[in-house]
Amino acid sequence: MKYRKLGKTGLKVSVVGVGTWQFGGEWGRSYDRKEAAAILDKAREVGINLIDTAECYGDHLSESLVGEAIEGNRGDWLVATKFGHHFHGPFERTDSYRPDDVVRQLEASLRSLKTDYVDLYQFHSGPDASFDTDGLWDALNRQVEAGKIRHLGISIGSNRNVYQTSRASAVNAETIQVVYNRLDRAPEEEVFPSCEAQNLGVLARVPLASGFLSGKYRPGDRFGSNDVRSRRDTAEQDRLLSEVERIRSGEVPEGTDMAAWALAWCLKHPAVSCVIPGCKDAAQVEANAAAVELVEDGHPQEA
Repeated sequence: MKYRKLGKTGLKVSVVGVGTWQFGGEWGRSYDRKEAAAILDKAREVGINLIDTAECYGDHLSESLVGEAIEGNRGDWLVATKFGHHFHGPFERTDSYRPDDVVRQLEASLRSLKTDYVDLYQFHSGPDASFDTDGLWDALNRQVEAGKIRHLGISIGSNRNVYQTSRASAVNAETIQVVYNRLDRAPEEEVFPSCEAQNLGVLARVPLASGFLSGKYRPGDRFGSNDVRSRRDTAEQDRLLSEVERIRSGEVPEGTDMAAWALAWCLKHPAVSCVIPGCKDAAQVEANAAAVELVEDGHPQEA
């Protein structure tokens, strides 16, 4: 595994992390304790130290599975979770960014994660008006002072949201999480330059474009109704998968695993600290970690 400095946090983060939205049951299947533990045990074995989860991946369900899996080795992990939503059912959420409710969300996350602190607590893809909620960031910074949060971050909903990105340092947020992959390079235009100027750590989510860059899918493939990808416009999906075919034939070296190539592609950008792909099982964790073999040395954030 390779490691980078997560911006101004000073944290040493593995360049490949583990995304855990799938533990919440909205990616075509559910997970039990044993399956979640197998994934995280393999991640630890291959040197991964970042877990990204959220309050609304299930009703703190993903957090609970994570907490049970890492309870015996909490100190080996950087745990990143998020706030701002209440989960009511698959694909059904309501927003809540009121300071008092966010503190309650934090306490629920700590209980679910079986820990007394989170390493990174992230504003979860809310609109600008919610970002500017009166008293929100003051309340969060008090939780930092209390030791329940080590660092604050922002998971921007739009990968062109330079409004929230540019205000990160002013609210004491030290990281930006953003969709970034070979099919969606929008952050390169304004978000990444702002991150670099502020020395913000960058977590690239959806680095495999919801699995499209894994090389497993072709135009015409469809997903079940319990899979979040089924909500995508089918014509747009087929367009993207056609683009994947072009990338596969024109950019991926012969004999190179496409998913590993796609992760390494993201990690080449000087602003990117870490990629956080999801994974369905331990074998996929190992395959994701193998992307480091394609990552060249000399990145500005190398630890």
